[in-house]
Amino acid sequence: MNSAVQQKFSIWTLTAMVVGSMVGAGIFSLPQAFGRETGPFGALIAWAIAGVGMLMLAFVFQTLSLRKPDLDAGVYAYAKAGFGNYLGFLSALGYWSAAVLGNVSYFVLIKSTLGLFFPVFGDGNTVAAIVISSMLLWIVHSLILRGVKEAAAINTVVTYAKIIPIFLFIVFVIYGFSADIFTANFWGGEDVSVGSVASQVRGTMLVTVFVFVGIEGASVYSRYARNRGDVGVATLLGFLGVLCLLVLVTTPSYGIMLRPELTALRNPSMAGVLEAVVGPWGAKFVSFGLLISVAGAYLSWVLLAAEILFTASHHQTMPRFLAHKNKHGVPSSALWLTNIVVQVFLVLTLFAQQAFRLALELTSSMILIPYLLVAAYGFKLAWSGESYENAPAARRVDFARAAIALVYTAGLIYAASAKHLLLSAAIYGPGTILFVMARKERGQRVFTPVEMGIFVVAALGAVAAIYGIVAGLIAV
Repeated sequence: MNSAVQQKFSIWTLTAMVVGSMVGAGIFSLPQAFGRETGPFGALIAWAIAGVGMLMLAFVFQTLSLRKPDLDAGVYAYAKAGFGNYLGFLSALGYWSAAVLGNVSYFVLIKSTLGLFFPVFGDGNTVAAIVISSMLLWIVHSLILRGVKEAAAINTVVTYAKIIPIFLFIVFVIYGFSADIFTANFWGGEDVSVGSVASQVRGTMLVTVFVFVGIEGASVYSRYARNRGDVGVATLLGFLGVLCLLVLVTTPSYGIMLRPELTALRNPSMAGVLEAVVGPWGAKFVSFGLLISVAGAYLSWVLLAAEILFTASHHQTMPRFLAHKNKHGVPSSALWLTNIVVQVFLVLTLFAQQAFRLALELTSSMILIPYLLVAAYGFKLAWSGESYENAPAARRVDFARAAIALVYTAGLIYAASAKHLLLSAAIYGPGTILFVMARKERGQRVFTPVEMGIFVVAALGAVAAIYGIVAGLIAV
Protein backbone atom coordinates (compact mmCIF):
# COMPACT_ATOMS: atom_id res chain seq x y z
CA MET A 1 0.00 0.00 0.00
CA ASN A 2 3.02 2.29 0.03
CA SER A 3 3.37 2.92 -3.70
CA ALA A 4 0.98 4.36 -6.25
CA VAL A 5 1.33 1.23 -8.38
CA GLN A 6 0.20 -1.00 -5.55
CA GLN A 7 -2.93 1.12 -5.12
CA LYS A 8 -4.24 0.56 -8.66
CA PHE A 9 -7.12 -1.82 -9.48
CA SER A 10 -7.63 -3.66 -12.78
CA ILE A 11 -10.93 -3.58 -14.66
CA TRP A 12 -11.76 -7.05 -13.31
CA THR A 13 -11.12 -5.96 -9.72
CA LEU A 14 -13.37 -2.94 -10.29
CA THR A 15 -16.06 -5.18 -11.82
CA ALA A 16 -15.77 -7.51 -8.83
CA MET A 17 -16.30 -4.47 -6.57
CA VAL A 18 -19.55 -3.73 -8.43
CA VAL A 19 -20.78 -7.35 -8.39
CA GLY A 20 -19.55 -7.88 -4.84
CA SER A 21 -21.44 -4.78 -3.68
CA MET A 22 -24.67 -5.65 -5.50
CA VAL A 23 -24.84 -9.40 -4.90
CA GLY A 24 -25.23 -9.69 -1.15
CA ALA A 25 -28.21 -10.28 1.09
CA GLY A 26 -30.90 -8.98 -1.25
CA ILE A 27 -30.76 -11.62 -3.95
CA PHE A 28 -31.27 -14.41 -1.39
CA SER A 29 -34.48 -12.80 -0.11
CA LEU A 30 -36.06 -12.07 -3.51
CA PRO A 31 -38.58 -14.96 -3.72
CA GLN A 32 -40.26 -13.94 -0.46
CA ALA A 33 -39.87 -10.18 -1.02
CA PHE A 34 -41.45 -10.31 -4.48
CA GLY A 35 -43.98 -12.98 -3.53
CA ARG A 36 -45.23 -10.70 -0.76
CA GLU A 37 -45.97 -7.89 -3.22
CA THR A 38 -46.75 -9.27 -6.68
CA GLY A 39 -47.02 -12.17 -9.12
CA PRO A 40 -44.86 -13.00 -12.16
CA PHE A 41 -46.51 -10.39 -14.40
CA GLY A 42 -45.90 -7.57 -11.92
CA ALA A 43 -42.41 -8.90 -11.23
CA LEU A 44 -41.47 -8.80 -14.92
CA ILE A 45 -42.78 -5.24 -15.22
CA ALA A 46 -40.87 -4.23 -12.08
CA TRP A 47 -37.62 -5.71 -13.39
CA ALA A 48 -38.16 -4.04 -16.77
CA ILE A 49 -38.66 -0.63 -15.12
CA ALA A 50 -35.80 -1.11 -12.67
CA GLY A 51 -33.56 -2.56 -15.37
CA VAL A 52 -34.06 0.35 -17.76
CA GLY A 53 -33.88 2.95 -14.99
CA MET A 54 -30.74 1.52 -13.42
CA LEU A 55 -29.14 0.93 -16.82
CA MET A 56 -29.61 4.61 -17.60
CA LEU A 57 -28.11 5.45 -14.20
CA ALA A 58 -25.19 3.15 -14.99
CA PHE A 59 -24.72 5.03 -18.28
CA VAL A 60 -24.72 8.30 -16.32
CA PHE A 61 -21.97 6.97 -14.05
CA GLN A 62 -20.02 5.85 -17.13
CA THR A 63 -20.45 9.24 -18.82
CA LEU A 64 -19.46 11.22 -15.75
CA SER A 65 -16.36 9.09 -15.21
CA LEU A 66 -15.23 10.14 -18.71
CA ARG A 67 -16.54 13.72 -18.76
CA LYS A 68 -15.36 14.56 -15.27
CA PRO A 69 -12.26 12.38 -14.70
CA ASP A 70 -11.02 14.77 -12.00
CA LEU A 71 -13.95 13.92 -9.71
CA ASP A 72 -13.11 10.93 -7.51
CA ALA A 73 -15.54 9.03 -5.25
CA GLY A 74 -18.30 9.60 -7.80
CA VAL A 75 -21.53 9.66 -5.82
CA TYR A 76 -20.45 12.37 -3.41
CA ALA A 77 -18.22 14.32 -5.80
CA TYR A 78 -20.86 14.62 -8.52
CA ALA A 79 -23.47 15.98 -6.10
CA LYS A 80 -21.07 18.58 -4.70
CA ALA A 81 -19.83 19.68 -8.14
CA GLY A 82 -23.36 20.06 -9.43
CA PHE A 83 -25.30 21.44 -6.49
CA GLY A 84 -23.00 22.81 -3.82
CA ASN A 85 -21.53 21.86 -0.48
CA TYR A 86 -24.61 20.94 1.55
CA LEU A 87 -26.27 18.75 -1.05
CA GLY A 88 -22.86 17.17 -1.64
CA PHE A 89 -22.71 16.48 2.09
CA LEU A 90 -26.24 15.02 2.14
CA SER A 91 -25.27 12.75 -0.74
CA ALA A 92 -22.21 11.54 1.15
CA LEU A 93 -24.22 11.11 4.37
CA GLY A 94 -27.05 9.30 2.59
CA TYR A 95 -24.69 6.98 0.79
CA TRP A 96 -22.71 6.26 3.95
CA SER A 97 -25.92 5.65 5.93
CA ALA A 98 -27.16 3.24 3.26
CA ALA A 99 -23.87 1.36 3.51
CA VAL A 100 -24.13 1.19 7.31
CA LEU A 101 -27.75 -0.02 7.23
CA GLY A 102 -26.90 -2.48 4.47
CA ASN A 103 -24.17 -3.95 6.66
CA VAL A 104 -26.64 -4.28 9.52
CA SER A 105 -29.03 -6.16 7.22
CA TYR A 106 -26.18 -8.53 6.27
CA PHE A 107 -25.53 -9.41 9.89
CA VAL A 108 -29.24 -9.91 10.58
CA LEU A 109 -29.59 -12.21 7.59
CA ILE A 110 -26.48 -14.22 8.51
CA LYS A 111 -27.94 -14.90 11.95
CA SER A 112 -31.41 -15.58 10.56
CA THR A 113 -29.81 -18.13 8.23
CA LEU A 114 -28.00 -19.80 11.10
CA GLY A 115 -31.30 -19.70 12.98
CA LEU A 116 -32.53 -22.40 10.58
CA PHE A 117 -30.12 -24.77 12.31
CA PHE A 118 -29.50 -23.07 15.69
CA PRO A 119 -32.77 -21.70 17.19
CA VAL A 120 -30.83 -19.50 19.62
CA PHE A 121 -30.25 -17.06 16.72
CA GLY A 122 -33.98 -16.74 15.97
CA ASP A 123 -34.62 -14.34 13.08
CA GLY A 124 -31.26 -12.66 13.54
CA ASN A 125 -32.27 -10.20 16.26
CA THR A 126 -31.74 -12.19 19.48
CA VAL A 127 -29.10 -11.40 22.11
CA ALA A 128 -26.97 -14.37 20.99
CA ALA A 129 -27.21 -13.19 17.38
CA ILE A 130 -26.11 -9.68 18.32
CA VAL A 131 -23.13 -10.96 20.32
CA ILE A 132 -21.85 -13.17 17.49
CA SER A 133 -22.48 -10.44 14.91
CA SER A 134 -20.50 -7.99 17.00
CA MET A 135 -17.56 -10.37 17.18
CA LEU A 136 -17.58 -10.80 13.40
CA LEU A 137 -17.86 -7.05 12.92
CA TRP A 138 -14.66 -6.31 14.81
CA ILE A 139 -12.73 -9.24 13.32
CA VAL A 140 -13.39 -7.90 9.81
CA HIS A 141 -12.59 -4.41 11.07
CA SER A 142 -9.14 -5.59 12.13
CA LEU A 143 -8.61 -7.27 8.74
CA ILE A 144 -9.43 -4.13 6.78
CA LEU A 145 -7.11 -2.01 8.93
CA ARG A 146 -4.27 -4.06 7.45
CA GLY A 147 -4.87 -2.70 3.97
CA VAL A 148 -7.54 -1.81 1.39
CA LYS A 149 -5.67 -3.60 -1.40
CA GLU A 150 -5.58 -6.86 0.56
CA ALA A 151 -9.27 -6.56 1.45
CA ALA A 152 -10.18 -5.87 -2.19
CA ALA A 153 -8.25 -8.97 -3.29
CA ILE A 154 -10.22 -11.09 -0.82
CA ASN A 155 -13.44 -9.52 -2.13
CA THR A 156 -12.57 -10.53 -5.71
CA VAL A 157 -12.10 -14.18 -4.69
CA VAL A 158 -15.31 -14.21 -2.63
CA THR A 159 -17.28 -12.61 -5.48
CA TYR A 160 -16.51 -15.48 -7.83
CA ALA A 161 -17.12 -18.06 -5.08
CA LYS A 162 -20.61 -16.79 -4.24
CA ILE A 163 -21.86 -16.67 -7.84
CA ILE A 164 -21.58 -20.48 -8.15
CA PRO A 165 -24.35 -21.35 -5.61
CA ILE A 166 -26.67 -18.82 -7.25
CA PHE A 167 -26.10 -20.37 -10.68
CA LEU A 168 -26.83 -23.85 -9.30
CA PHE A 169 -30.01 -22.57 -7.61
CA ILE A 170 -31.21 -21.23 -10.96
CA VAL A 171 -30.50 -24.56 -12.69
CA PHE A 172 -32.39 -26.63 -10.08
CA VAL A 173 -35.37 -24.26 -9.92
CA ILE A 174 -35.75 -24.21 -13.71
CA TYR A 175 -35.62 -28.04 -13.61
CA GLY A 176 -38.41 -28.16 -10.99
CA PHE A 177 -40.50 -25.44 -12.64
CA SER A 178 -44.28 -26.08 -12.84
CA ALA A 179 -46.23 -24.18 -15.51
CA ASP A 180 -49.49 -24.72 -13.59
CA ILE A 181 -48.18 -23.10 -10.42
CA PHE A 182 -46.64 -20.25 -12.43
CA THR A 183 -49.98 -19.64 -14.19
CA ALA A 184 -51.87 -19.62 -10.88
CA ASN A 185 -49.47 -16.97 -9.57
CA PHE A 186 -49.30 -14.95 -12.77
CA TRP A 187 -51.56 -11.97 -12.00
CA GLY A 188 -50.65 -11.80 -8.32
CA GLY A 189 -54.27 -12.08 -7.17
CA GLU A 190 -57.86 -12.29 -8.33
CA ASP A 191 -58.10 -8.58 -9.20
CA VAL A 192 -56.75 -8.35 -12.76
CA SER A 193 -56.62 -4.62 -13.43
CA VAL A 194 -54.14 -1.90 -14.34
CA GLY A 195 -54.53 -0.33 -10.89
CA SER A 196 -53.87 -3.62 -9.12
CA VAL A 197 -50.74 -4.38 -11.14
CA ALA A 198 -49.47 -0.81 -10.74
CA SER A 199 -49.89 -1.08 -6.98
CA GLN A 200 -48.04 -4.40 -6.97
CA VAL A 201 -45.16 -2.97 -9.01
CA ARG A 202 -44.89 0.05 -6.73
CA GLY A 203 -44.60 -2.30 -3.76
CA THR A 204 -41.48 -3.90 -5.26
CA MET A 205 -39.60 -0.68 -6.02
CA LEU A 206 -37.65 -0.40 -2.75
CA VAL A 207 -36.71 -4.07 -3.06
CA THR A 208 -35.30 -3.52 -6.55
CA VAL A 209 -33.36 -0.50 -5.32
CA PHE A 210 -31.87 -2.56 -2.49
CA VAL A 211 -30.53 -5.26 -4.81
CA PHE A 212 -29.11 -2.69 -7.23
CA VAL A 213 -27.36 -0.65 -4.56
CA GLY A 214 -23.66 -0.99 -5.29
CA ILE A 215 -23.89 -0.18 -8.98
CA GLU A 216 -21.62 2.77 -8.23
CA GLY A 217 -18.93 0.59 -6.62
CA ALA A 218 -16.36 1.16 -9.38
CA SER A 219 -17.11 4.88 -9.48
CA VAL A 220 -16.53 5.30 -5.75
CA TYR A 221 -13.14 3.62 -6.14
CA SER A 222 -12.21 5.54 -9.28
CA ARG A 223 -9.08 6.98 -7.65
CA TYR A 224 -7.67 3.43 -7.51
CA ALA A 225 -8.36 2.61 -11.20
CA ARG A 226 -5.40 1.96 -13.51
CA ASN A 227 -7.41 3.48 -16.36
CA ARG A 228 -10.31 5.89 -15.80
CA GLY A 229 -12.10 4.39 -18.81
CA ASP A 230 -12.26 1.09 -16.91
CA VAL A 231 -14.63 2.62 -14.35
CA GLY A 232 -17.55 2.96 -16.75
CA VAL A 233 -16.95 -0.40 -18.42
CA ALA A 234 -16.78 -2.17 -15.03
CA THR A 235 -20.03 -0.49 -13.97
CA LEU A 236 -21.88 -1.71 -17.08
CA LEU A 237 -20.41 -5.23 -16.97
CA GLY A 238 -21.31 -5.62 -13.30
CA PHE A 239 -24.83 -4.23 -13.79
CA LEU A 240 -25.78 -6.41 -16.76
CA GLY A 241 -24.47 -9.59 -15.14
CA VAL A 242 -26.27 -8.95 -11.86
CA LEU A 243 -29.55 -7.99 -13.61
CA CYS A 244 -29.61 -11.38 -15.34
CA LEU A 245 -29.07 -13.16 -12.02
CA LEU A 246 -31.83 -11.17 -10.28
CA VAL A 247 -34.45 -11.93 -12.93
CA LEU A 248 -33.48 -15.62 -13.09
CA VAL A 249 -33.73 -15.99 -9.31
CA THR A 250 -37.09 -14.22 -9.03
CA THR A 251 -39.19 -15.38 -11.98
CA PRO A 252 -38.77 -19.21 -11.92
CA SER A 253 -39.50 -19.25 -8.17
CA TYR A 254 -43.16 -18.49 -9.02
CA GLY A 255 -43.24 -21.90 -10.72
CA ILE A 256 -42.23 -23.73 -7.55
CA MET A 257 -44.57 -22.42 -4.84
CA LEU A 258 -47.85 -20.50 -4.68
CA ARG A 259 -47.69 -16.86 -3.58
CA PRO A 260 -49.01 -17.47 -0.03
CA GLU A 261 -46.27 -20.09 0.42
CA LEU A 262 -43.59 -17.75 -0.92
CA THR A 263 -44.81 -14.98 1.39
CA ALA A 264 -44.64 -17.28 4.42
CA LEU A 265 -41.00 -18.27 3.80
CA ARG A 266 -38.43 -17.06 6.29
CA ASN A 267 -35.31 -15.42 4.91
CA PRO A 268 -33.18 -16.39 3.11
CA SER A 269 -36.24 -17.41 1.11
CA MET A 270 -34.13 -18.91 -1.70
CA ALA A 271 -33.41 -21.72 0.77
CA GLY A 272 -37.11 -22.55 1.14
CA VAL A 273 -37.66 -22.51 -2.61
CA LEU A 274 -34.75 -24.86 -3.32
CA GLU A 275 -35.81 -27.13 -0.44
CA ALA A 276 -39.20 -27.49 -2.14
CA VAL A 277 -37.42 -28.73 -5.27
CA VAL A 278 -34.62 -30.99 -3.98
CA GLY A 279 -35.32 -31.58 -0.29
CA PRO A 280 -33.69 -30.43 2.98
CA TRP A 281 -30.15 -30.36 1.60
CA GLY A 282 -31.26 -27.53 -0.70
CA ALA A 283 -31.84 -25.22 2.26
CA LYS A 284 -28.39 -26.02 3.64
CA PHE A 285 -26.79 -25.45 0.24
CA VAL A 286 -28.38 -22.02 -0.21
CA SER A 287 -27.57 -21.09 3.37
CA PHE A 288 -23.91 -21.88 2.78
CA GLY A 289 -23.93 -19.80 -0.40
CA LEU A 290 -25.57 -16.92 1.42
CA LEU A 291 -22.92 -16.91 4.14
CA ILE A 292 -20.19 -16.61 1.50
CA SER A 293 -22.15 -13.98 -0.45
CA VAL A 294 -22.97 -11.79 2.51
CA ALA A 295 -19.40 -11.99 3.82
CA GLY A 296 -18.12 -10.66 0.49
CA ALA A 297 -20.80 -7.99 0.18
CA TYR A 298 -20.18 -6.85 3.74
CA LEU A 299 -16.47 -6.46 3.01
CA SER A 300 -17.27 -4.39 -0.10
CA TRP A 301 -19.66 -2.12 1.78
CA VAL A 302 -17.35 -1.48 4.70
CA LEU A 303 -14.71 -0.38 2.20
CA LEU A 304 -17.19 1.80 0.31
CA ALA A 305 -18.55 3.40 3.49
CA ALA A 306 -15.09 4.32 4.79
CA GLU A 307 -14.03 5.59 1.36
CA ILE A 308 -16.96 7.99 1.03
CA LEU A 309 -16.32 9.53 4.47
CA PHE A 310 -12.59 9.82 3.78
CA THR A 311 -13.07 11.50 0.41
CA ALA A 312 -15.73 13.89 1.71
CA SER A 313 -13.37 14.90 4.52
CA HIS A 314 -10.48 15.27 2.08
CA HIS A 315 -12.66 17.70 0.08
CA GLN A 316 -13.60 19.64 3.23
CA THR A 317 -17.23 18.53 3.51
CA MET A 318 -16.78 16.22 6.50
CA PRO A 319 -14.74 16.95 9.67
CA ARG A 320 -10.95 16.74 9.34
CA PHE A 321 -10.51 13.72 11.60
CA LEU A 322 -12.17 11.50 8.99
CA ALA A 323 -9.33 12.15 6.54
CA HIS A 324 -6.80 10.30 8.72
CA LYS A 325 -5.06 7.26 7.18
CA ASN A 326 -3.02 4.65 9.03
CA LYS A 327 0.41 3.33 7.98
CA HIS A 328 -1.25 0.89 5.54
CA GLY A 329 -3.05 3.68 3.72
CA VAL A 330 -6.46 2.74 5.15
CA PRO A 331 -8.88 5.59 6.09
CA SER A 332 -8.90 4.32 9.66
CA SER A 333 -10.90 7.08 11.37
CA ALA A 334 -13.69 6.72 8.79
CA LEU A 335 -13.60 2.96 9.29
CA TRP A 336 -13.86 3.28 13.07
CA LEU A 337 -16.83 5.66 12.84
CA THR A 338 -18.57 3.38 10.33
CA ASN A 339 -18.25 0.25 12.43
CA ILE A 340 -19.15 1.97 15.69
CA VAL A 341 -22.42 3.11 14.10
CA VAL A 342 -23.00 -0.40 12.68
CA GLN A 343 -22.54 -1.73 16.21
CA VAL A 344 -25.13 0.72 17.57
CA PHE A 345 -27.67 -0.31 14.93
CA LEU A 346 -26.99 -3.98 15.62
CA VAL A 347 -28.01 -3.41 19.23
CA LEU A 348 -31.12 -1.51 18.10
CA THR A 349 -32.25 -4.51 16.00
CA LEU A 350 -33.16 -6.18 19.31
CA PHE A 351 -36.14 -3.83 19.43
CA ALA A 352 -37.20 -4.02 15.77
CA GLN A 353 -40.29 -6.04 14.83
CA GLN A 354 -38.85 -7.14 11.46
CA ALA A 355 -35.19 -6.25 11.61
CA PHE A 356 -34.15 -7.43 8.14
CA ARG A 357 -37.10 -5.89 6.29
CA LEU A 358 -36.66 -2.56 8.10
CA ALA A 359 -32.92 -2.48 7.34
CA LEU A 360 -33.60 -3.35 3.68
CA GLU A 361 -36.18 -0.62 3.22
CA LEU A 362 -34.19 2.03 5.07
CA THR A 363 -31.09 1.19 3.03
CA SER A 364 -33.11 1.74 -0.15
CA SER A 365 -34.61 4.98 1.16
CA MET A 366 -31.23 6.47 2.14
CA ILE A 367 -29.68 5.79 -1.26
CA LEU A 368 -32.45 7.59 -3.17
CA ILE A 369 -31.16 11.14 -2.66
CA PRO A 370 -27.56 10.28 -3.73
CA TYR A 371 -28.81 8.51 -6.86
CA LEU A 372 -31.20 11.37 -7.69
CA LEU A 373 -28.36 13.91 -7.44
CA VAL A 374 -26.07 11.84 -9.69
CA ALA A 375 -28.80 11.63 -12.35
CA ALA A 376 -29.52 15.35 -11.95
CA TYR A 377 -25.84 16.23 -12.40
CA GLY A 378 -25.61 14.14 -15.57
CA PHE A 379 -28.76 15.90 -16.82
CA LYS A 380 -27.35 19.32 -15.90
CA LEU A 381 -24.09 18.70 -17.80
CA ALA A 382 -25.88 17.55 -20.95
CA TRP A 383 -28.41 20.40 -20.70
CA SER A 384 -25.71 23.08 -20.34
CA GLY A 385 -23.35 21.50 -22.86
CA GLU A 386 -20.41 21.67 -20.47
CA SER A 387 -17.66 19.27 -21.65
CA TYR A 388 -19.65 18.58 -24.88
CA GLU A 389 -18.25 21.43 -26.98
CA ASN A 390 -17.08 19.10 -29.75
CA ALA A 391 -19.53 16.24 -29.27
CA PRO A 392 -23.12 17.27 -30.15
CA ALA A 393 -24.23 13.71 -30.95
CA ALA A 394 -22.92 12.35 -27.65
CA ARG A 395 -24.62 15.24 -25.86
CA ARG A 396 -28.03 14.28 -27.26
CA VAL A 397 -27.60 10.64 -26.28
CA ASP A 398 -26.35 11.48 -22.78
CA PHE A 399 -29.18 13.99 -22.32
CA ALA A 400 -31.78 11.32 -23.08
CA ARG A 401 -30.13 8.78 -20.79
CA ALA A 402 -29.79 11.25 -17.92
CA ALA A 403 -33.41 12.38 -18.36
CA ILE A 404 -34.68 8.80 -18.05
CA ALA A 405 -32.42 8.19 -15.03
CA LEU A 406 -33.71 11.40 -13.42
CA VAL A 407 -37.36 10.48 -13.95
CA TYR A 408 -36.69 6.98 -12.61
CA THR A 409 -34.91 8.12 -9.44
CA ALA A 410 -37.55 10.78 -8.80
CA GLY A 411 -40.21 8.08 -9.24
CA LEU A 412 -38.46 5.94 -6.64
CA ILE A 413 -38.75 8.75 -4.12
CA TYR A 414 -42.47 8.96 -4.92
CA ALA A 415 -42.80 5.18 -4.52
CA ALA A 416 -41.17 5.26 -1.08
CA SER A 417 -43.76 5.61 1.67
CA ALA A 418 -44.00 8.68 3.91
CA LYS A 419 -42.74 6.51 6.76
CA HIS A 420 -39.46 5.76 5.01
CA LEU A 421 -38.95 9.35 3.93
CA LEU A 422 -39.47 10.54 7.50
CA LEU A 423 -37.07 7.91 8.85
CA SER A 424 -34.54 9.09 6.26
CA ALA A 425 -34.97 12.66 7.53
CA ALA A 426 -34.27 11.36 11.04
CA ILE A 427 -30.75 10.58 9.78
CA TYR A 428 -30.23 13.56 7.47
CA GLY A 429 -31.34 16.13 10.04
CA PRO A 430 -29.14 15.18 13.05
CA GLY A 431 -26.34 14.05 10.73
CA THR A 432 -25.96 17.63 9.53
CA ILE A 433 -23.92 18.29 12.68
CA LEU A 434 -20.95 16.75 10.81
CA PHE A 435 -21.38 19.34 8.06
CA VAL A 436 -21.55 22.16 10.61
CA MET A 437 -18.37 20.86 12.28
CA ALA A 438 -16.56 20.71 8.93
CA ARG A 439 -17.53 24.27 7.98
CA LYS A 440 -16.78 25.72 11.41
CA GLU A 441 -13.33 24.17 11.77
CA ARG A 442 -12.34 25.70 8.41
CA GLY A 443 -13.86 29.10 9.23
CA GLN A 444 -16.41 28.89 6.41
CA ARG A 445 -20.02 30.04 6.25
CA VAL A 446 -22.21 27.08 7.16
CA PHE A 447 -25.28 27.48 4.91
CA THR A 448 -26.34 29.55 1.94
CA PRO A 449 -29.98 30.73 2.10
CA VAL A 450 -31.12 27.87 -0.15
CA GLU A 451 -29.14 25.33 1.89
CA MET A 452 -30.70 26.67 5.09
CA GLY A 453 -34.13 26.01 3.61
CA ILE A 454 -33.15 22.43 2.76
CA PHE A 455 -31.81 21.91 6.28
CA VAL A 456 -35.03 23.25 7.85
CA VAL A 457 -37.08 20.72 5.85
CA ALA A 458 -34.73 17.90 6.92
CA ALA A 459 -34.83 19.04 10.56
CA LEU A 460 -38.64 19.26 10.63
CA GLY A 461 -38.84 15.81 9.06
CA ALA A 462 -36.49 14.47 11.72
CA VAL A 463 -38.61 15.94 14.51
CA ALA A 464 -41.76 14.43 12.98
CA ALA A 465 -40.09 11.02 12.63
CA ILE A 466 -38.81 10.96 16.20
CA TYR A 467 -42.20 12.05 17.54
CA GLY A 468 -43.90 9.39 15.41
CA ILE A 469 -41.65 6.64 16.79
CA VAL A 470 -42.03 7.75 20.41
CA ALA A 471 -45.81 8.14 20.08
CA GLY A 472 -46.13 4.77 18.37
CA LEU A 473 -47.41 6.31 15.14
CA ILE A 474 -44.46 4.93 13.18
CA ALA A 475 -43.81 1.24 13.74
CA VAL A 476 -40.24 -0.02 13.46
